[in-house]
Amino acid sequence: MSRYERWGSLLELLAKHGRLEVEDVAAELDVSPATIRRDLDQLAQQQMLTRTRGGAVAHAVSYDLPLRYKTARHASEKQRIAQAAAALVKPGETVGLNGGTTMTEVARALVARADLHTEGDSTAQAFTIVTNALNIAGELAVRRHVKIVVTGGVARPQSYELIGPLATGILHEVALDVAILGVDAIDVEHGASAHHEGEASINQLMAAGAGRVVVAADSSKLGRRAFARICPLDRVDVLVTDTAAPEAATSAFAEAGVRVIRV
Repeated sequence: MSRYERWGSLLELLAKHGRLEVEDVAAELDVSPATIRRDLDQLAQQQMLTRTRGGAVAHAVSYDLPLRYKTARHASEKQRIAQAAAALVKPGETVGLNGGTTMTEVARALVARADLHTEGDSTAQAFTIVTNALNIAGELAVRRHVKIVVTGGVARPQSYELIGPLATGILHEVALDVAILGVDAIDVEHGASAHHEGEASINQLMAAGAGRVVVAADSSKLGRRAFARICPLDRVDVLVTDTAAPEAATSAFAEAGVRVIRV
């Protein structure tokens, strides 16, 4: 288990229980108590928790884990999902991408597609990406064959996404061929949803302005509901997930009219 994986697990346990004891957590994560003490010290330095004599207690911060702590979770599944989602984009299309670890992988998979590079013209743009994710925009800005359009808004540290009223203006003015969205949960009855209402509102606009909507979500997101709805299921055209997704869950989505791709 990497350091960031441990940190993510520690913060999730802290959010669930409110208090951690070094010995208990070390046994649960199968690492040494010394490693857990170092991890807790480093998280305390970042104001993510408060150290106590034998462990840590929850600090007054949001436990929606910052993106950098999520990157290693379900990594192989997210990369496979990203490749499959990116393959659904046609050359020349305008693509909406929100933020998150899966969408970061989708963006990387998109720009790596050899068929989207225009032969003999290094300045031609194979496609346009409209995003509210600062990290995606920054990573792709150096790619000459990609036109990047970034929304305005206020940056959310947890996801690097721009949200709020300043982020909505551009989305009312552009037409997307396809919106590829990472979600916190997707359920047959409730549809796609996110934990944070600000992120959900931007995602709603992307979905509303897109000709097609693709949801890219690993199996841990299926059959769950989050606080703020992004769109009902009948607005989702394709769900890309991993092979660990239960057959019953994927069948339910398929019966509801959603094309399901398992990779």
